Parts: sequence; structure tokens; C-alpha cells
Amino acid sequence: MLQTEQAQIAYILKGFPRLTETFIANEIYLLEQLGTKLVLFSIKSGELAKQHEVVKKIQSPLTYLPSVTSLSGSYLLIWVLRNIRPYLKHHANMLWVNPGRYFATFRRALALAWQHRNGFLRLRKVFIKEFIQAGFIASQIQNRPNISLLHAHFCHGATTVAWFVSQMTGLPFSFTAHAKDIYQKKLNPGRLLEQKLAAAQFVTTCTQTNHDYLTALHNERCSIHAVYHGINTAKFIPRTDYQLSMDQPLILAVGRHVEKKGFIYLIEACEKLYLANVDFQCLIIGESGDQTEVIRTAIQNKKLESRVALRNAVTQEELQDLYQQTTIFALPCVITEDGDRDGIPNVMAEAMATGLPIISTPISGIPELVEDQINGLLVPPRDVERLAEAMKLLLADETLRFKLGKAARQTICERFDAAVS
Repeated sequence: MLQTEQAQIAYILKGFPRLTETFIANEIYLLEQLGTKLVLFSIKSGELAKQHEVVKKIQSPLTYLPSVTSLSGSYLLIWVLRNIRPYLKHHANMLWVNPGRYFATFRRALALAWQHRNGFLRLRKVFIKEFIQAGFIASQIQNRPNISLLHAHFCHGATTVAWFVSQMTGLPFSFTAHAKDIYQKKLNPGRLLEQKLAAAQFVTTCTQTNHDYLTALHNERCSIHAVYHGINTAKFIPRTDYQLSMDQPLILAVGRHVEKKGFIYLIEACEKLYLANVDFQCLIIGESGDQTEVIRTAIQNKKLESRVALRNAVTQEELQDLYQQTTIFALPCVITEDGDRDGIPNVMAEAMATGLPIISTPISGIPELVEDQINGLLVPPRDVERLAEAMKLLLADETLRFKLGKAARQTICERFDAAVS
């Protein structure tokens, strides 16, 4: 008897690889290690100059979609004429293979563009772009008959593309919803997210908080699962010496320079420590964002250049070394006015696995990871006084740092270990 080839899953990603999305690369590699066959499609090019080591270990084939110009500020017809050429043969293939499904998908894209229009006769153009991109992936999948499921990460653009591919090919799709993609209405206007929940075979999300929100959002029966991002506890290990390993204690914060990370409040708390003659260094590491200049200006205006430094994003391997030199990990996250927020920051779980005492805020999924006074300290968001007091307390109390750090490591090993979760 002839053996049939193993079923495959097509992952549809907005961009791959990305330094800030190690959880996706780790997930792909772990699935490969478990024997799952994956095919990767990336809508945008990835960050190839600097990569985490795990990306180099991934064996799944990766296809990048043809690049397109920005849709913002362009007339739709002109944009289509400029960008359609590399997509034409793929759409012609899908039209030939199943014209009924193809036109049904096109009608859905047009309906969504009209339903979510920005004004009278001003179609929401992004749905047409995503339909065009979906045609490319659908055509590629026709040549891979073993693909049995489509899965997208983030529930806005990539999931819309997956939805369109699903309708063109007849394959089921699922998606992972993360953080701002769930809560920012501009990313899923109207009832678009509810429509995706209804159409998907199942949905995963990275916190129980998100799970409860999505479940309440969707009245019909929908399989929604809370699956925490796992941490490699053999890779992120505590240092054996909990004494201060630097001339000055180090407060470490890691994340993209965006408002939801709360870096401005961290800098204001650092100013209070400085004025109180507390000895410390603070290092903020992450990709540039819309708050980069705001953060840099705040450091300069408060004359903290000798105490607070900004550094570009680094790989997980470089972070491993930094965790070993760190005294406190602080990430005073906030929920912004437009709903942007973190789920459970991956770097926070990494720091806890390394045995570091954590200071954060009780928003979103963070209380699912950090229990105040048990395995870390939680302070109210935007409360600079309480944040400064918490940092001052931990800097002064080595016994408390050890106690919280040990409990933090235990939490990760018991509930967030990628090898057993």
C-alpha cells in the first residue's frame, strides 16, 4: 500500500522574520521539532540583517509575496495598475481552477471594501489589496495538495488574507489573535473581527484575558483556545550568583519604542531615583518606534544621559547575556487611548525564567504571569511614584530580589515551559 504524504499547514504571516516577534519563530521551530510539516508565506519581507538563532534553525520553506507600493494616498485603480503584474498569472490560475470560488471571494472583498468605506464612494482599499495578495498564495497552494489548513498570525491583515485564500481554495483557516490586533478597532472595523471568528475553524490567543474577550464577542459556538507563548527554560537560566554583578545595579527594560510599553513613566521614575541619590543604571532596548524621539528627549531634558541609555533591538542570544547582568527587569505597560496594549510580553517571561525580579502593571494578560509580592511587583499604570518606590525597594533589598526571582523562575517552569506546555 502506498503511503500518503503527511498533511501540511500553511502559515500566513505579515512579515517574517521579525526581531520583535520571536514568539512566532519559536512556535514554528517547536512545531517542526514535533514533526509538523509547515509551509510559510510572508506578505512582507522580513528583517534579514539581524536574526535570532532560532530563525536559522527553521527548515520550513518560505515564500515571500511580490512587494507592492504603499496604498496610502494612492488612487485604487492607479495602485492596482502599478502592482498587479506579478500577481496576474496567479489570479488567472485561480479563475481557471474554480471560477465560482474566485468570483465569490472577489465579491466578498468588494462587499467588505464598501461596508467599511471611509466616506461616500470611498472604498476601504486595503481589502482589494488583500484579495490580490490572497490570489498569489491560493495559486501557490494549488501546487501543494498536501496542505490541509491555513493559519494566520495576528487577526487583522494576515487573517483577512487567509480568509480570502480559504474561500478561493476551500481549505479551512484558523488564526492567532495577539494584542492590539484584537482591541484596536481601526484594525478590524465594524464587526469584521466577529465575522472572522465565525468563519474560522478555530482561534488561538496568548492570554486568558484575550480568550474571555473573544468568547464574549462571538455569540455563536467557536473554538477559541488560550495558549501561552512557551519559554525555553533550558536556554534562559538563572545566574548562580545573585550578588550585584556590575559596578552599578542595572534596571533593564525591553520593547519597541511605543506608548504601550510605558517607557516615559520609567524615565520619570528614574529621575526620582536620581534625585534621591539612588545608585543605578537603566538600559532601554528595542526597535525604534513612534516614541523614540519622545523618549530620547525626555532623557535629555531630565539630564539623565549618565543614568539612562537607549539601545537598538538585539537578538535573543544577546538578551540572554544581558539578563545575566541585570538587577531588575521593569516594564510599566499601559493601555493607550486607542486600545493598544500588550498581551503577555515575551521578554518579561524570559526575564522571569532567568530568575529576575519583575516590576510591571496589572493590565491585559500580565496578572496571569505576575502575582504582586509573590513572583514580582505590580504597580498601577502611569503611577510614577509607585513605580519609583518599587524600584527603590528592590534595589535596596537583595533578599526580596532573590525571593521574587526564584518564584518567578518557578512560575515559568510550571506554567510557561515550552517543552511541557
